[in-house]
Amino acid sequence: MTEKTFNKYFNAFVVIGMAVVTVLVTAIKFRSAENGQWMLLISAFGSLMGVLCTVLSANGKILTFLFGLIDVSIYGAMCLVGARYGNAALHLLYFLPMQFVGFFQWKKRGAKADNEVKARRLSGKQWMLYGGLFLAGLIIAYFILLAMDKTEAAGVVKWLVFMDAFSMMCNLIGQFLLSTAYMDQWFFWIGVNVSTIIMWVLTLRQDPSSAYATIYIVKYSFYLLNSFNGLRIWLNLSRQQ
Repeated sequence: MTEKTFNKYFNAFVVIGMAVVTVLVTAIKFRSAENGQWMLLISAFGSLMGVLCTVLSANGKILTFLFGLIDVSIYGAMCLVGARYGNAALHLLYFLPMQFVGFFQWKKRGAKADNEVKARRLSGKQWMLYGGLFLAGLIIAYFILLAMDKTEAAGVVKWLVFMDAFSMMCNLIGQFLLSTAYMDQWFFWIGVNVSTIIMWVLTLRQDPSSAYATIYIVKYSFYLLNSFNGLRIWLNLSRQQ
C-alpha cells in the first residue's frame, strides 16, 4: 500500500468514525439529558469541524484554518460554560486570531488548496527555548487557574486544574508552531490530546450531567490518533525541505 493510499483510508476512518460516534453519542445523551440539549448539539457540530481541521492540518492543507475558525469558536464557548477558564481564554483570545495568522504564514510557505505547506524543524537551541517556556508557563498557569478554581477536590495537586494548565501550554506552543509550519508541533498536539481527554473524563466524573463532556472525550480520542499520523506525515514533509 502506498503512502497516498494509506493517508486516504486513514483520513476517511478518522472523519467517518468521528461522525458516526458523534451522532450516536449525541442521540443517546440528547434523550437522557435533562437540560443543556442545545449545548450538546453545538458541541457535536463543533467537534466535526475540528476533526476536519485536524485531518487537513496533518496533511499540510491550508483549508485547515477555515474549519479551525469554526471549531475554536465553539469549543471556547463550551469551555466557558464548563468553567474550564484556561482553555476558554486560550481558544477565544489566542487560537481564534491565530487561524488568520496561520493562513497567511502558510501561503508564504507555498501552501495552496492542492499543495502541501513547506514544513521545517526546530533546532536544538529552539527546543531548549520552547521547553523552558513550556515549563515556566505551566507553573504560572497552574497557580493562576488554581486561584480561580472553586471546587473542593482534595490533594496536594488538583489534577483537573493541572490538566487544564498542561493542555493550555501545549496548545499555546503547538498552535504557534503549527502557524509557522514546524513539524515539531505534533509532539505538543499529542500532549494536548492526552491531557484534554483526562481533563474531560475528570469533569464528567465530577458532574455526570455534563453530557457535552462525552463528545469532547470522543473528539480528542480521534484527535490523538490523527496526531500520530500527522507526526509521520510532517516528518516526511520536513525531510523534503
